[in-house]
Amino acid sequence: MATLLPGVAGADGEFAPPTPVGEVEQFGAKIQRTMTLLATSTPQQRNRVRVLFYGQSVTRNPWWETVAEHLRQSFPHADLEIENRAIGGYGGPVLINTAEYDLYPYYPDLLIFHVWGGVESGHQEQIIRRTRERTTAEVLLWTSNLRWPKDVPPDGDPQHPAVQSVDGQDQAIADLYHRLGEEPGCEVADVRAAMQRYLAEHGLVVKDTIRDTVHPNELGNFLLAELVKPHLRYDPSFPTDPWRDLVTDVPVDDGRVTRGEDGSLTLTFEGNRIDVIAAHTDEDDLGTARVLIDGRPPFEFEELYYHERPSPTPVAGRPAFNRIEHEAPLVLETWTARILECDPTEGVDILRYEVIGSVTGPDGVGDHKERFVSNSGRVVIPAKQWMVNWSLRYRNETLPEDYEVTWRVLPLFTDVYQAPVTEDPTREYATMLAQGLSNAEHTVTLVPNGDGEVPVAAFRVYRPPLD
Repeated sequence: MATLLPGVAGADGEFAPPTPVGEVEQFGAKIQRTMTLLATSTPQQRNRVRVLFYGQSVTRNPWWETVAEHLRQSFPHADLEIENRAIGGYGGPVLINTAEYDLYPYYPDLLIFHVWGGVESGHQEQIIRRTRERTTAEVLLWTSNLRWPKDVPPDGDPQHPAVQSVDGQDQAIADLYHRLGEEPGCEVADVRAAMQRYLAEHGLVVKDTIRDTVHPNELGNFLLAELVKPHLRYDPSFPTDPWRDLVTDVPVDDGRVTRGEDGSLTLTFEGNRIDVIAAHTDEDDLGTARVLIDGRPPFEFEELYYHERPSPTPVAGRPAFNRIEHEAPLVLETWTARILECDPTEGVDILRYEVIGSVTGPDGVGDHKERFVSNSGRVVIPAKQWMVNWSLRYRNETLPEDYEVTWRVLPLFTDVYQAPVTEDPTREYATMLAQGLSNAEHTVTLVPNGDGEVPVAAFRVYRPPLD
């Protein structure tokens, strides 16, 4: 109801800011590792920080860009990498599949997350717990923005069954997120409660914040951003115990790092990821070193490979399929799925395909209604995970003649470490050596190949908080 919106305008013509709900002095307490990295970045020491937004279409609305820009402006010296991998329409029961290639391999420092669906089934909680088991990411959950059923007038009865149904679903998400705020210790921005209070204070209704039944309009995006941003604060008085041991740097001159007669460096560590941080040097003709994990080259570890997100459907932009598994060890290669037969007509729903690996070669034919295991076992696509026919029905289109799906098997390891040229002394030059190991004790060894200097400042150990 646009006629009401001037009532929330401030003196400068902008929307009146909302008042956050909760103990403001505690905001940010559960994401202080990330905030410390950001706040302690200086022109002389730019800390690397990786932020991931994940969820559904509301997470892709403009508010996230406002939050991202807020981080960049508030912490201009941080070496920030911010991505949004949210997928429209994907509830918790679907997102738990795509998280396997979108979320855990990305290994963010901070995950900003919200999704509808999957509360009663436990899928939402599983995503968050797996994030805390497989990564050292801190998690900021935001409770749902307000929704309104399409068949109920904007000034309709709040007790209408359709309104109560939506409200009940959103309250269940809020209850879950507040519980996850206690254990496993996520930061929670109570967007829902603050928006409800804002409407009451300004005489507005839910429809004044959304452009359809769920997606925020200009006011809704403003409120969402303004209610998330206050949690992105640094406070050095907060205890460091919750995050101090998540990620630790071990300098090479630390007693824990041993040097071999061949110039090798060895560290015993506990965690599921290990990086090496280059020492700054003026040299540009630098050498390489072999990497060993537990005495073996990383490529021998089956768990250090993953299938990336496949290319999108012909229309609607979703991944061609939502989950890829494997039964045999993977190799680094590019995969192609070619459509052999397609009829998306509802009630018919035919989709047959063949898969071909750039190394493996032709590897079998599948039907999207059945679990597919390729001949080599390197590609497994569970039944009903394909989205191609859905996308064609959604847009009432036919399959393009040249359409095919491609994706890669990517490494979560480095077999040979190339010492980087450290052109910018203010930046950190870190290289991931292995990620996705069991969260247990391991050893890492760098063995110089004798082809040049390999300056190393430290190793960085990542130990997820949950086993």
